[in-house]
Amino acid sequence: MALPDIWRNSPLPPLSLYIHVPWCVKKCPYCDFNSHALTGEIPEDRYLEAIMEDLGGDLLLVQGRSIQTVFIGGGTPSLMSPGFYERLFQRLSEHLCFVDDAEITLEANPGTVEQDRFQGFRAAGINRLSIGIQSFNPQRLKALGRIHDDKSAHRAVEAARNAGFGNFNLDLMHGLPGQTPEQAIADLEAALAWEPPHLSWYQLTLEPNTEFFSRPPALPDEDHLWEIYRRGSEYLHQQGFTDYEVSAWNRPGMASRHNLNYWMFGDYLALGAGAHGKITLRNGEMRRFWKTRQPDAYLNRIGSRTAGSQDIETDERALEFLMNALRLTSGVPENLFRERTGLPLSTVAVKLEQLRTENLLEPGRIQTTELGQRYLNSLLERFL
Repeated sequence: MALPDIWRNSPLPPLSLYIHVPWCVKKCPYCDFNSHALTGEIPEDRYLEAIMEDLGGDLLLVQGRSIQTVFIGGGTPSLMSPGFYERLFQRLSEHLCFVDDAEITLEANPGTVEQDRFQGFRAAGINRLSIGIQSFNPQRLKALGRIHDDKSAHRAVEAARNAGFGNFNLDLMHGLPGQTPEQAIADLEAALAWEPPHLSWYQLTLEPNTEFFSRPPALPDEDHLWEIYRRGSEYLHQQGFTDYEVSAWNRPGMASRHNLNYWMFGDYLALGAGAHGKITLRNGEMRRFWKTRQPDAYLNRIGSRTAGSQDIETDERALEFLMNALRLTSGVPENLFRERTGLPLSTVAVKLEQLRTENLLEPGRIQTTELGQRYLNSLLERFL
């Protein structure tokens, strides 16, 4: 499918930056991310130099564009010292332009941080934390193979608040091995006692290439899973939270800007072992790319760490856009489809109208109804 001329006048999407830190203390049995249990000390200086060489291979892709948001994920990024991040952002700012109010998020796990370290992260320029609590119940944490207990979880949130982080996310899972609906609600109550502005609350799934997939634990049945979700959603709404995305909840004005850029089909530069990125080029081409996955190979490679790339063809863009945008409960305006894909709305207009007649989409926007959100996967299959 040829790229239409209207793309030439479309603005480039907002640009974010994702940085991956691949090391953790222990690989959790449910985790399918690129994370590797640490043996010995983290080679911070070598990793910093590798990231900068990695960036050197990508600079031409984003020349002249500003970074709106940064997300540092893992692994366990809070294992790195504050000094590492101070040096990293000093080096990055020599080559990249960050907007003045850039949202810069660091993932942190209880058991790997204390208040002094949080204060150091703030001094390095990090202004948002995502704390991987998963549960406040000691039995459920043990079943998940986490290295922290409930007391460590509370101490981590307290340390973050005392260090001055007013903008933070608490990461919680539900549908855990042996979890009752009452325990799931108790987790939400414990989280909200800390007055977080944002929650990630999502169901545990068994992913391939994980220990849980090979040896599945006993999970709640479908009736219990629905009861957990129903009661939890009702409770969070009563407490003033909005589920602006399938598993993301926020107080007014506190949605994650970085995640919104993903879901609105924005661009993101990717640095670090196994990181994935997406870039729109000025000639209208759109490209995904991924970096060398194994930490040792990433450290030892010379020059570009890009392991592969793939163009997103024009006839694939509509589905990619919709798979992201329809995760947002408020959807997106119709004109964003053209801006982010380079395609006229007529590409999908007939199917959009069919779904509206079935009460699965709202009129005038690319937005699911409550019924459409319940059957989102089936709805998206209609665009294949």
